Amino acid sequence: MQDLNHIQNIYFIGIGGIGMSALARYFKFQGKNVAGYDKTSTSLTRTLEAEDIVVVYDEKINSVPAEFQDKENTLVVYTPAVPEAHEQLAYFRNNEFTLNKRAAVLGLISKGKTTLAVAGTHGKTTTTAILGHLLKETGAKVTGFLGGISEDIQSNLILKGDDVIVVEADEFDRSFLHLSPNIAAITSMDADHLDIYGKKEELEDTFRQFAKLVPENGTLFIKNGLPIEGKTFGIEDDADYSAQNIKIENGTYHFDLKTPNGVIEGFMFNLPGKHNVLNAITALAMAIQFGSPIPKLARALYGFKGVKRRFSYKIKSDRLVLIDDYAHHPAEIAAVNQAVREMHPGKKVLAVFQPHLFSRTRDFADDFAESLALFDELLLLDIYPARELPIEGITSSWILEKVSTNSKKLIQKENIIDEIKRSNPEVVVLMGAGSIGEEVESIKNALQDEA
Repeated sequence: MQDLNHIQNIYFIGIGGIGMSALARYFKFQGKNVAGYDKTSTSLTRTLEAEDIVVVYDEKINSVPAEFQDKENTLVVYTPAVPEAHEQLAYFRNNEFTLNKRAAVLGLISKGKTTLAVAGTHGKTTTTAILGHLLKETGAKVTGFLGGISEDIQSNLILKGDDVIVVEADEFDRSFLHLSPNIAAITSMDADHLDIYGKKEELEDTFRQFAKLVPENGTLFIKNGLPIEGKTFGIEDDADYSAQNIKIENGTYHFDLKTPNGVIEGFMFNLPGKHNVLNAITALAMAIQFGSPIPKLARALYGFKGVKRRFSYKIKSDRLVLIDDYAHHPAEIAAVNQAVREMHPGKKVLAVFQPHLFSRTRDFADDFAESLALFDELLLLDIYPARELPIEGITSSWILEKVSTNSKKLIQKENIIDEIKRSNPEVVVLMGAGSIGEEVESIKNALQDEA
């Protein structure tokens, strides 16, 4: 399928996913009929429903609205996270509907348009959101597909025209190989998704394949030190684009940007953590390469509010700080700890973590134990299975035994609030990519009195 213009009905299996919901919103904006299935009601699916997109929660085919059962006029979009035995997916496949993975559809939308793509095992969501914000605020006619909800627009979709596409390039299931980027960045290549790739070397080879998608007249940006050729970005180092003279004043970073054409002074950035400064440098480098007006970039960056569940302050008072973060990989957990220690030095920090996937927990068990031990106290939830079945012997108890912290405990989700109150911490960090995100508001409301 090469032409989306003649398709009127688009049905999403897994519509509540962050990438899928952005596509659903995009097609709704384009005037298409949009509906979809998801397993459970979440804040994302409820938002889609409020935008007049029909969401069904029963996988039986008779729950699919009638107009989406017309195979001549319907495109079915699905994610690799949906099992092959899914009743709707099997029906559409057996009845020869036009089916495409989310990544392939994203590739079709961006094909032939100037495309800026951000890849990496960490940092890509925030970097993509910053980049989309910079382009939007400096006047570009941009469509942005984000992997998180931008606090600035309260959405994962930027709609300001279609001269340029900004997209998060997802390495899961090699999805990003469907893209045709003119300007791309690779923020990190730490081992992850080994359930897909088997070993780190295979993951790295796939990133090299992604790098080769950038044409000769395009530009590839690489985090300084990664084993791929490209323009480099970094922090206080010899990279082509680098943050220099970094200072923190009242929780805001101040820095200068070294570029191949000289130093641009006077940037300010409000997201905590050196990893976020690196994300900002990446986005600035890409925006400058695209041709954004440099004098407007500093103001645009200063106005960026962040991405939901990426070091999001839910409570911030002298007595109590509550932070929510999507961190689900050991490197991300360590980065969160660095940011907390930098912004709240000397405070007692309690981490509440929900592991995500049995395979990831198995593959990085010792690394998880090491990063979780950085906190003063740990409350560990059961593993969130997502798309996986349990793996024998891989449990949160197994991980907990490996954590060297003395103050540690395995808890159930319904006991989070009581256990936090019992701990009496000064800083609480909620981390994980699973259902813990749905608990944040109730935790915030319950702890508000303590603050």
